[in-house]
Amino acid sequence: MALKGYPPAPVPGKGSLKDLKEAAEDCHACPLYKTATHVVFGEGSSRSKIVIIGEQPGDKEDLAGEPFVGPAGSMLDYCLEKAGIPRNTVYVTNAVKHFKWTPQGKIRLHKKPSAGEVKACKPWLEAELGKIKPDVIIALGATAALSVLGKATAITKERGKVMEQEAYGSPVIVSWHPSAILRSIRSEDTEQKREQLIEDLKLAAKVALKKPQ
Repeated sequence: MALKGYPPAPVPGKGSLKDLKEAAEDCHACPLYKTATHVVFGEGSSRSKIVIIGEQPGDKEDLAGEPFVGPAGSMLDYCLEKAGIPRNTVYVTNAVKHFKWTPQGKIRLHKKPSAGEVKACKPWLEAELGKIKPDVIIALGATAALSVLGKATAITKERGKVMEQEAYGSPVIVSWHPSAILRSIRSEDTEQKREQLIEDLKLAAKVALKKPQ
């Protein structure tokens, strides 16, 4: 159910991930589509055992129309490689499919989506998860955790845990968003968060291996 003021996202009841992606092109469930270049839908196989969820596309992703292709994507690729997980084996997406930004000169600065925008976009995420039925979900950052778990989550306290989520039938692990790692002021904080994300990705792989096929 969308918040007051937002129409329900036009999610088709049937079809493939490709059909969902095509339908999302016409989504006007919240105002973010008005200033975005592209809707940035998820990418990967419907047979993926691991789904990785970020907050929203960034500037590079908005221009390319693909998730995690900018600096945050490079950081995610590095951590996946260190965790021994080929990127082409996971499905990557975002809680919000349009880039929310504010202008600063010629630069488009990231702006955090509101709870209403997250909720308005949630039907798309639910549809993706329903098609894939992953063995484990990794929510990167507080916004992704809010969308998946339905409540505010402190990453510092909850990361590294495997949490059951009945709504999707898949356990959830929360961890640092790659952008948070890149924004760390001190180099030791960057290294610590990066290593923690790698640990959490390894944990997700172990969970996926233990799930009955």
